[in-house]
Amino acid sequence: MSPILLQGGSGAIVLLFGLLMLLVQIAIIVWVYSDAQTRSDQPAFLWAIVVFFAPFLGLVLYWLLGRNQ
Repeated sequence: MSPILLQGGSGAIVLLFGLLMLLVQIAIIVWVYSDAQTRSDQPAFLWAIVVFFAPFLGLVLYWLLGRNQ
């Protein structure tokens, strides 16, 4: 097989992986927002913004600091 043909398929895989990561990030933002509305004293939209700008770190910070025990 020609290397040129093999290179053409990798773009679709990268695109699908990127779309999957985008959907996961949006789902995490929506979950944090809805969970913060019921379980946090801080404004829910601020936690959603934190998770938007720093997805993994924001999720960990929300889990440790944002939720009421």
